[in-house]
Amino acid sequence: MDVEYRLRKNGRAAPQTRRLVVVGLGEMHVSADPGETLITYALGSCLGVAVHDPVARVGGMLHAVHPRIDLDPIRARTEPAVFVESGLPALFRACYARGARKERLVVRIAGAGTSADIERDHFEIGRRNLLIARQLFWKNGILVSGQDVGGTVSRTLSLHVGSGTVMVRTADGGSTYL
Repeated sequence: MDVEYRLRKNGRAAPQTRRLVVVGLGEMHVSADPGETLITYALGSCLGVAVHDPVARVGGMLHAVHPRIDLDPIRARTEPAVFVESGLPALFRACYARGARKERLVVRIAGAGTSADIERDHFEIGRRNLLIARQLFWKNGILVSGQDVGGTVSRTLSLHVGSGTVMVRTADGGSTYL
């Protein structure tokens, strides 16, 4: 889908035509097209991960729903992006296949929230999604450059592949560049 909008950077507005690629629940997408913007909606307890290599101009996004593959190992093999534990390695491998290098990757995360009704959030999916991601990042020597995680507000995460610009918009109307 082509979308016309204005990107504000350094106080200037510039008209841009960009292709918008929606990354759904349990999906990932990797692109080397500088005109694409990857976007994922409704990050509540789910974890959104945006990665970008500024030299190779490769970007990728993951919308992981569950923390660990032991919940459904068969599904993890056929749909690795559903799980943080299998989705993160799959995202990084797909970026490397497009020319990205680990030492250049800029990683940003969003989501991993909790239910507004703490009494009903006894599975703590958001907290567990974030914990597994942090363990994988630490184990693999990957630093997270920016994050907007936790809390009870839903988020939308977007990544412009050409520039590496990452924005988080919240359901309450806020927006932040990571």
